[in-house]
Amino acid sequence: MNEKLIHEELQIIRNCKIGENTKIWNFVNLYDCEIGSNCMIGAFVEITGGVKIGNNCSIQSHSFICDMVTIENDIFIGHGVMFINDTQPPQSDRSKWKKTLIKKGASIGTNATILPVTIGENSIVGAGSVVTKDVPPNVIIAGNPAKIIRQLENPTITHS
Repeated sequence: MNEKLIHEELQIIRNCKIGENTKIWNFVNLYDCEIGSNCMIGAFVEITGGVKIGNNCSIQSHSFICDMVTIENDIFIGHGVMFINDTQPPQSDRSKWKKTLIKKGASIGTNATILPVTIGENSIVGAGSVVTKDVPPNVIIAGNPAKIIRQLENPTITHS
């Protein structure tokens, strides 16, 4: 059964692949993206072309996920998280944009800003952080710019 909760009259969904049991709330803009199964996309989220989101992911309200972002399985993205695919100054030339990869089990706190980086498996980004460099697996980072606060021992993060 391909059950989806989608409020079609209050959103723009164009050329997207959406997995089973994924819930999409009101006032979203989704363009040319892929969203896996058992996900939740909160209100006022915008996801642009080329974004790939795995299974069991939760994207909270008011987040913006731009082109060239890949989000693996079991990821939590807090309210108001912003992804950026270019560095200073902003580029309209797509060939200068860079990729972002969020690895399995990672968690990103509210109002974080994510520049083109890789965030390692099971890592946690603190609320309000600005992530400017790659993040290794199994760490907690926070701050502006974000720095490692501590190593996680026996990480078993689930976002169901």
